[in-house]
Amino acid sequence: MKTKIEDAKKAGGAKYKEKILSTIESYKKLSDKDKHCFHIYYGYGKGKTTCVMGLIMRALGAGLKVRLVQFDKGFEGVNEHYAELNTLRLLKGAGCDIEFYSTGCERMNEDGTFRFKNSEEDFKEAKRGLEIAKDLLLNGDQDLLVLDEAIATVVYHLLTKEDIEELIELYNRDRKCELVMTGHKLWDGLEEKADLITEMRKVKHYFDKGIPIRTGIDF
Repeated sequence: MKTKIEDAKKAGGAKYKEKILSTIESYKKLSDKDKHCFHIYYGYGKGKTTCVMGLIMRALGAGLKVRLVQFDKGFEGVNEHYAELNTLRLLKGAGCDIEFYSTGCERMNEDGTFRFKNSEEDFKEAKRGLEIAKDLLLNGDQDLLVLDEAIATVVYHLLTKEDIEELIELYNRDRKCELVMTGHKLWDGLEEKADLITEMRKVKHYFDKGIPIRTGIDF
């Protein structure tokens, strides 16, 4: 046991410390623009929105200004299907600097099934979300901008690859905040535009054995 403890003490020794200190010093020398990064969280596994909500909590806890645009997750004022927004409302009421914009139309049918076919209003709402995102990139004063399901809009043909890449181009012109996007599938050329990519890969899901989505766990 003593040998293992001694080995553990040696782990992350002088060379590792030197590397970390060098990284910290190099980071300090970067311009404010170059210090900000573009994140993508994607995949067909559960956890993308859950992940970015955790990032939002962390940012707010650090006193940062957060803006969230959700695509294809509309809220008509009565049926809130995304419980995390109730928490964000409480945080906003408590003084946290958070603004969020829900775009999209109702997709949940009364029998608990989901409407997949896009309507004209769905396309209009996607464009509305796109314009909100553009305005925030150009005129917003946020420290963190989350565009939830922005990448998914391309898979579901609500927006085009060019629409999303235009947002990335606007961001790169003036990286004044951290930018985060989520979705299901990357397209060719998107990976090289991001600074961080995490894939949520489905290994196993309880839905496959007959457990439906549940309030407070899945939405």
